[in-house]
Amino acid sequence: MDIQRLFDPDLVMRHRLRALAQAPANADFLLNIVTDELADRLAAVERSFDRAITLHTHSSRMADLLQASGKVQQVFRLEQHPLLLTPDLPDGLSIVSDMESLPVANESLALVVSALSLHLVNDLPGLLFQIKNALRPDGLFLAALPGSGTLSELRDALLSAEAELIGGVSPRVMPFADVRDCGALLQRAGFALPVVDAETYTVRYDNMFALMRDLRHMGMANPLDGRSRKPPGRRFFARAAEIYAERYADADGRVRASFRMVYLSGWKPHESQQKPLSPGSAKVSLAQALGTKERKL
Repeated sequence: MDIQRLFDPDLVMRHRLRALAQAPANADFLLNIVTDELADRLAAVERSFDRAITLHTHSSRMADLLQASGKVQQVFRLEQHPLLLTPDLPDGLSIVSDMESLPVANESLALVVSALSLHLVNDLPGLLFQIKNALRPDGLFLAALPGSGTLSELRDALLSAEAELIGGVSPRVMPFADVRDCGALLQRAGFALPVVDAETYTVRYDNMFALMRDLRHMGMANPLDGRSRKPPGRRFFARAAEIYAERYADADGRVRASFRMVYLSGWKPHESQQKPLSPGSAKVSLAQALGTKERKL
């Protein structure tokens, strides 16, 4: 089956390598928020894991938090390029691979963690299936990715400016999945006990250009394969910034940017896990439980 190519994987990697080389020290604030949240969620799980892997987490922070948790004995890191891996990582604990594949043996891992990368995968259902296969029975998958509503203000300003000045629109902000879609994908891949929730973080900037600079420093510039290759020009961006300020500025003149993070968790099925009761197996009717009389329609 052919998979529609929504993202340009080579461009995704170039964006990340540019961010690695040029980003200031505080550019990874959003990644820090997400990795801390994933670490907190792992801390609430009352069990330990012998082998874990982090998938395309931009830096060693996620792996370091897993190691420091006391819940994980051995942590592998997988990234697109050797430069994204920690130079002093012990032999055998680093893997270089594209974002569409997880080149590990089936049932070889107890924990898989992904932070801010799943939204850039062309075949996400296929990757989730690979992750499920790589986990041992009762293994855990934790992930965070930007969801629907992320950068909604920027999307609105860019599309409005393009429609006004050019008379048409092209994809300038990537699409993001909503919570319901993410839950359905976990179930489709075969995960048990899936849990999906979202948290919105609002960041304020002096103007739209400061936001776009931050996105480049995060490695989150437009990676869409169908993006326009024609430079839009200064007039376009100037008008987009005006629209952004008109619609999304606070009283002090600073503009808002929304980042809606979707958090996922799912377990590899195992016989010890809690299972829903089969239809008709209840011993007490709903009417009895509620203390009412059952009425036949």
